Amino acid sequence: MIISRRWLEALLDLPLDARDVADRLTLHAAAVDTVVPLHQDLADVLIGRVLEVRKHPDADRLSLCLVDRGGGAAPVEVVCGAPNVQAGKTYPYAPVGAVLPGGLKLERKKIRGVESNGMLCSAKELGLGADHAGILELDTTAAPGTRFIDAMGIADHQIVIDVPANRPDLLCHKGVAREVGASLGAPVKLPPIPGATPLSVSPPVRQSARGVVDGVEVRLEDPEGAPRYMIAVIRGVRVEKSPAWLAQRLAAVGQRPINNVVDATNYILFELNQPLHGFDLAQLRGPAVVVRRARPGEQIVTLDGVTRTLTADMTAICDAEHPTIVAGVMGSAESEVSATTKDLVLECAYFQPTRIRRTRRALELSSESSYRFERGIDMLGMPDALRRAIELIVAVAGGEVRAPALDLWPEPQQERTIFLRPERVSRLLGVTLERPETERLLTSVGFFVAPKDGRLAVQVPGWRPDVTREVDLVEEVARLKGYDAFPDELRAYRPGTVPDAPEERARARVREQLARAGLLEARTVPLGPPDGPDAVPILNPLSAEESYLRRRLEPGLVRRIEYNWANRNRDIRLFEVGTVFRKGTGSTGAPEEWTAVAGVLTGARRPPHWSEGAKVPDMDIWDLKYHFELALRVAAPGCTVEPATGGEVGWVAVQRGGEVVGRAGPLEADAPVWAGPLFGFEVRLSAAERTLVAYRPLPLQPPVERDLALVLPPGVTAAQVADVLRQTVGPLLERLEVFDEYRGPGIPAGQRSVAWHCTFRDPERTLRERDVDALLARGLEALEGELGVRRRES
Repeated sequence: MIISRRWLEALLDLPLDARDVADRLTLHAAAVDTVVPLHQDLADVLIGRVLEVRKHPDADRLSLCLVDRGGGAAPVEVVCGAPNVQAGKTYPYAPVGAVLPGGLKLERKKIRGVESNGMLCSAKELGLGADHAGILELDTTAAPGTRFIDAMGIADHQIVIDVPANRPDLLCHKGVAREVGASLGAPVKLPPIPGATPLSVSPPVRQSARGVVDGVEVRLEDPEGAPRYMIAVIRGVRVEKSPAWLAQRLAAVGQRPINNVVDATNYILFELNQPLHGFDLAQLRGPAVVVRRARPGEQIVTLDGVTRTLTADMTAICDAEHPTIVAGVMGSAESEVSATTKDLVLECAYFQPTRIRRTRRALELSSESSYRFERGIDMLGMPDALRRAIELIVAVAGGEVRAPALDLWPEPQQERTIFLRPERVSRLLGVTLERPETERLLTSVGFFVAPKDGRLAVQVPGWRPDVTREVDLVEEVARLKGYDAFPDELRAYRPGTVPDAPEERARARVREQLARAGLLEARTVPLGPPDGPDAVPILNPLSAEESYLRRRLEPGLVRRIEYNWANRNRDIRLFEVGTVFRKGTGSTGAPEEWTAVAGVLTGARRPPHWSEGAKVPDMDIWDLKYHFELALRVAAPGCTVEPATGGEVGWVAVQRGGEVVGRAGPLEADAPVWAGPLFGFEVRLSAAERTLVAYRPLPLQPPVERDLALVLPPGVTAAQVADVLRQTVGPLLERLEVFDEYRGPGIPAGQRSVAWHCTFRDPERTLRERDVDALLARGLEALEGELGVRRRES
């Protein structure tokens, strides 16, 4: 939203510093993106009065002007080629040394033998218009030598505000002035309209669904889409160029002046946040204005010249035969105000915000009006806005109002009242605020506050649709007081009793463990190219490269690796905890989603040290297995790691039921020649709670330790052997660890020898050697019977 500093000054009736206004708005209302000075490139241009005009002695189309430049200096002679310069008139004068828009610096030059001391400027040369045929004649009483931008009131600043979606009141100058005035302690008052005379206009006539105003029939057939609709008729207007003050006001906020009637409606839009629309009464069939739902297939040519097809979900403003306006979005060229318009029908409406938002999206058509309607305007302030618009139009275009305006409002509403407890304000903000201070802060921005039963009854004005609860009023008090006024230290608080969600706790454990292992967390975009037949497409993608939801986390991390390689980073360890998607198989067709953990590794195994002469080796597949098992311990406890099958290199994580929930292996990427091998893993996150670690005292009995070498047939794993031994021997086998593997002479081909270190202990008594021998004999018998494993004899 672009705000004019001079417009704010007119509303507050005091001078303002643009930077100070920006700081106050950022602290108390909404962030200011930038402050842009206007017409500062005209600072060198002065007011000059022409004292004498005579013909150039050596050119028929040139004249010599004697210009009073003020400041007590003698008049100077200026050569001018414009035919409209007259003695006694005032014009913008650029002296020698002045710099004009575009960077042109004026010098003293001879033109056809006569020295010219500066230049009288046209509107185009000043960047104030397209007229280059004549010098810009000024209507001002300012003395010669006065700065042009000061005399004409065009020195201004654009304050660009990033208005949040819940603050539609900041989309107009009055709303912003209200916030600035609250900070400065200044009241807001609408400035008088130049040339306006007091109007004796009767209050609007209230009806429910239909009525007639000055011969124009108005019917409201869609009260859901247009809860309130007002119409006024102004006869005898003269459509012409807008007066300079009105054109300058609109130009200061980036709007192009069109004509006095359209500019008047735009002025009200930017002053009061009330969109208006003017119809040419002569173009309305009936004449009638009908507010109804559009019929499927109805078409309208909007002001941008495009034929648009309407649907039954849209509200249309029609005459007696067909639509003339897409309600709340844009009108048609057929009924727009033109130079031949004599009688004007003026619309002031409130349209249902979600309806306008859907219409705007369906038609792919946005306007200043739709931007405001879809955020919500002040329904209760419509009569005041309409009266202000009538006063402005009559002042700049003439005409008269013969009949009171018509107000169709089927379900009248009152200002919302919210009760505010002063002690609640202090409790939530952490500081004590006295009741008078709370009342003063809320009253300063338009709330009406009255004490009632120990509470404050607060009436919410219509321009604040975002304030619906007591806590919203507390937030208002906080921002108006200033967040910088509150202490920033951590005060005493009552800790919550509700634990975090199991999945959030699992995510936190994974992040802690992988970060402790030296990996850095990445956050990648959950979009990308299709990654399999069950990838979920995006209905309205931003680009073809990001048109599907991701099925895996690894591809996004690989792209981050490639980005790091492109920036000459070789040693990279990244992980991500995020959501992945795939097409659903249920009746609803909704995508399935779950949380996954992924990591990628490349480069040196550890950071190098200056004391090491040799190069640090790169990570290999066994480093990958270590990190994969590390992630599994916290992300999916209870899974077993098994070698990948089907010719793949790497490992898979298998749950007890046999479902594969994770994989680890080498990855393909667009790698430079100096890059190390790239490895990655991904596993589905389990939200199951971990088994709590139980305290166990140090054993009092001594252990019995034995080394056991076994010959394993092909296909038998060490994990299978360990499971059989634990089941057979029982709890007296305290620890079982592999410490050696051998293949070679003495071992049959295809088999291998694996050595275990066994620790036996009985917590109640000291084990004897014969007890351990019996346990081992039972275990060896079970191994040979179930797995074909035998003890190695030599």
